[in-house]
Amino acid sequence: MSRLYLIIVFIGISTGFSQDLLKKYLDFAKEQYNKGDYYYALEYYEKAMKLDSQTIDIVWQYAETLRAYKDYRKAEYYYAQVYDREAAQIYPYSLLYLGLMQKQNGKYDAALTTFKKAKKKYYKDKKGYLYKKSKQEIESVLWAQSAYLDTTDLNVELLPGTVNTKNSEFGHGIYKDQLYFSSLRADSVSAAEEVYSTSYHTQLYTSTIEDNQFKQSEKMEDLILKEMSTGNGTYSLDGRRFYFSRCVDDGYNYRCKIWVANLSNGQWIYVDSLGEIINEPGTNTTMPCIANMNGSEVLFFSSNREDSEGGMDIYYSEIRDGNQFGKVRSLKTINSLDNEVTPWWDSINQRLYFASSWHNGFGGYDVFYTQYTTRFEPPVNVGLPVNSSANDLYYFKQADTIYVTSNRIGVNYSKNPTCCSDIFVMKPPLIYVPPTAEETLFDLNKRLPVTLYFHNDIPNPRSWDTTSNVNYIDSYNDYTAMLEKYQKEYSDGLKGDRSDEAKEDIETFFIEYVDKGVSDLELFRDLLLKELDKGAKIQITVKGFASPLAKTDYNVNLTKRRIRSLINYLREYNGGVFAEYLDNTAENGGRVVFQQVPFGEYTANQLTSDNPNDTKNSVYSRAAAIERKIEIQSVSYFTEESEFPLRALTPVVNGGVVKRGTLVKGEFVLTNTSDKEIVIEWLDIPCDCTEAEVSKSTLAPGESTKIEMILDTSELNGFLVKSIHVKVAGIDEKLRLYLSTEVKN
Repeated sequence: MSRLYLIIVFIGISTGFSQDLLKKYLDFAKEQYNKGDYYYALEYYEKAMKLDSQTIDIVWQYAETLRAYKDYRKAEYYYAQVYDREAAQIYPYSLLYLGLMQKQNGKYDAALTTFKKAKKKYYKDKKGYLYKKSKQEIESVLWAQSAYLDTTDLNVELLPGTVNTKNSEFGHGIYKDQLYFSSLRADSVSAAEEVYSTSYHTQLYTSTIEDNQFKQSEKMEDLILKEMSTGNGTYSLDGRRFYFSRCVDDGYNYRCKIWVANLSNGQWIYVDSLGEIINEPGTNTTMPCIANMNGSEVLFFSSNREDSEGGMDIYYSEIRDGNQFGKVRSLKTINSLDNEVTPWWDSINQRLYFASSWHNGFGGYDVFYTQYTTRFEPPVNVGLPVNSSANDLYYFKQADTIYVTSNRIGVNYSKNPTCCSDIFVMKPPLIYVPPTAEETLFDLNKRLPVTLYFHNDIPNPRSWDTTSNVNYIDSYNDYTAMLEKYQKEYSDGLKGDRSDEAKEDIETFFIEYVDKGVSDLELFRDLLLKELDKGAKIQITVKGFASPLAKTDYNVNLTKRRIRSLINYLREYNGGVFAEYLDNTAENGGRVVFQQVPFGEYTANQLTSDNPNDTKNSVYSRAAAIERKIEIQSVSYFTEESEFPLRALTPVVNGGVVKRGTLVKGEFVLTNTSDKEIVIEWLDIPCDCTEAEVSKSTLAPGESTKIEMILDTSELNGFLVKSIHVKVAGIDEKLRLYLSTEVKN
């Protein structure tokens, strides 16, 4: 028998043995995954990977288990491996999940690139979840990149080991000096990991608070049923009933119902599930929260009922006579295609806090609130440090102390630093040191520029007016409603993939620029209002731009109307909270003034079409749309004494279309608006092509002067804007004057 034959036989036996062992590893790993024991599943997927790391199915299953185990770093790596090999053809979710892991690892730039790629990949199924989620995540990451600049001044700490363990803990609330929470604790705990047994459940615990210390936790034995999980405890308004969840394990998920226990002489009696009005048959109904809303006792809860928008949604029902429930209503304002969970009612501020994996946030789940007035308002992200790039849920508040459950870096763990959830407590600092004026100004300016976009010739089309009554948000809403028309017009004449690419390009522009502008404006607005409420006097410089479709002097007036629409928005916002600051009537002395620089199309891309008959490129193209904007570019403090005293009736003069070599002249009328005599010290002229002369330098209060500016176009061509800077003695700020023209050979 030849040696070669023996080698071939041995290899055949070895290969067969390896394949049989590989199958056993994979079968067992899948079984553990389906049970929800991801740590054990990973152990066997890793054994399988040592035998075969090339089969795409195995890499995908490994990545999926890492994501379920919340090991975002490794999951990102292996989803990238999957996508690089199959380009989302075999596993369509690979690209989306790669972006989600990058986001949860705080890699916002990389996540944005991935989500944009995903949106383009899923574009042909615009009604599908993958496309809608990718589109939403682009908005979310853009928001996070801006909002990451703002952090509330809170001290963040873990609750002690009497509450938090290397298992997972979830906070629910405090009632009569007792913290109620649930914990996923195994019947037997391995030193290697928090859930290393075949039998473990989430159960309710309490920890008594004495002298701001949390005592050793105790299990709520009377409410526990064997082989079931309990959690999410909340008391009725009178303290006689305790609502909670009881769940059966369903692999990756739970199937829960809401139960109620009555308290009598310190004992739980009449423990039963709520009826089918709340626990709709065949659904997962959980996370009860009792609220006093307009004097009525209301039950909020989360469920995947038949009418849900997708996943878990938040519902509420009024409780009558302690055990009668009214019609169940969905919170349509906040519910989404993803999950909305962990409702908690703030009775002082009439807000409902909840967690969602859909709305604009920093990571997986973020905490939001919806303000209740006569209705529930759109969701507002609570911000940093309550939220993080990990999962943040179960928000509640006691006095000035916030509690939130999170698996962010810093939790107790054995192997994976983001595997498990702990309860964090957040308190304001003991000694508050207010920011200096320089620090506050920095906070406002780091939000800039805020760029707002407009449809062509909006607001007040075909008008030479320099002012407008239009509110920018109304203009924005009308603009975004035109998306389909933009897609149709810009893709006109294109077919197949080229048509789809043009439509996707315009839609991405609306998300990345138009929508982001409003998101940035809202963040800037809130910071601005805080400073004005402190009595600050603030000057905001806003510049206007336009596409080159209309004449230059027409566009100057158009950009003035656009700047006015921003001021109108602030004046009308939230019942007019900015009005007194705009009108200089605030009792605290706070004031906001706008320095307007209407640039027209002077800085526009001159390659953009200005042909009114070519609306595809001059109106509906991305290149044209990106030029139609105004920008909040700087913020500064001023005092009544330091307010710049010189005003130009028209700071921008248009010289029209001229031949090269023409001397273009512009005349500016300037008025001393102060109550003191001023001296124009000198003129700063940046370009050698420009000359300027002032007719009178010393001005009494209310007196005016003229400045003549002459532009030599001998060496110039195309659309131009040249400026001079007017310096007033004793004042650092300068007044800028602009002369524009179009030079042709």
